[in-house]
Amino acid sequence: MPPKRMNREEFFAKLSPFDEDRLRKVLWNLYWRGSAQLRERIEDELDPAEAGRKKRAAAEPADPAWVLYEVRDFAGLARAGSYLGGDREVSPKERSRWRVTFRRLAADAESALRDPDADPAEEALELIIDLARETRDQQYFRSEDPVEAARFVVSDAAAMLWETVRDRHGFQAFAERAAAQLIKWESRYGWTHGWGQIHEQETSLASVLARILPAPDMWTTFADRYLDALDQLARAQSASTSSRWSSGLDAGYVRKRRTSDLAAWHEQLLDRLFGSEAEDRLDRLIRHPALGGPEVTFLQARLAERRGDLDSARKLVQDCLQELPGHQGFADFAAEIGADLPPRARNHLDNARER
Repeated sequence: MPPKRMNREEFFAKLSPFDEDRLRKVLWNLYWRGSAQLRERIEDELDPAEAGRKKRAAAEPADPAWVLYEVRDFAGLARAGSYLGGDREVSPKERSRWRVTFRRLAADAESALRDPDADPAEEALELIIDLARETRDQQYFRSEDPVEAARFVVSDAAAMLWETVRDRHGFQAFAERAAAQLIKWESRYGWTHGWGQIHEQETSLASVLARILPAPDMWTTFADRYLDALDQLARAQSASTSSRWSSGLDAGYVRKRRTSDLAAWHEQLLDRLFGSEAEDRLDRLIRHPALGGPEVTFLQARLAERRGDLDSARKLVQDCLQELPGHQGFADFAAEIGADLPPRARNHLDNARER
């Protein structure tokens, strides 16, 4: 139960016997022993002009060039492992405060987007999102869930960046930049590792784009830029595979993971483009060399079903379930179109019912 507080009349009655020196002593004790927030409140009361200046400074956007410099430095040190220790580039105190630095830089980058010359701020926020996305696979900080620890909502930051780019540079420039960023950033299960408060605030980037693309012609334009970005990835992947300096990553695994992350976006493209003059983009999509795995086969099955080719759709969804027999979405679609479940998929379904 919270302690009872004096009301205004009771408080003033307690102070009435105090002379000016006694009141100064009370205020000094509060100021000296109080929290930083309390000290700041008292300083504002003592110097209203300075308090007004602070409020005006807080309302002004951060310097975009300086923010970009700081973000580049922070990202470079993180990727070099300096925040994990082992060198003198980052002090032990700063290593323990990395989440504070991350939050400050993210807030500064978002603030700097309001500057008339916001190009450096756009690059800075892109770097921050890159770093957050990379922490899903790379350990840059001493934390089991860096994005949750930094309280950084990737989907909110991406929405702010994309809307700024669209408003400042026009839709064509936005589509070209955002299409490549979508492929790089989208994450099927979010950017946090757990189920904390930040995870609950995350949405897919596909849903972010659905709000930014209200007109059918915008979907067509964005789909074209998306396919262009996939083309660039496929060419880069082909060159890397044939090079003696190939990274050694399994190309098939990379394609499968990419397609899984982008599954919600592909579903939206199917819904928006099917039956339109831009339906031919779907044929390019389902056969694209930058995509792979059962998720793209499922996309082929969905498109075949919409076109009335149920035999092909049934065969394709059975292929999906051969590879991922426990996938509920595949099983539901198979039941919807009357496809027989492969034995392993049927066993999974029976076991799930028993549980």
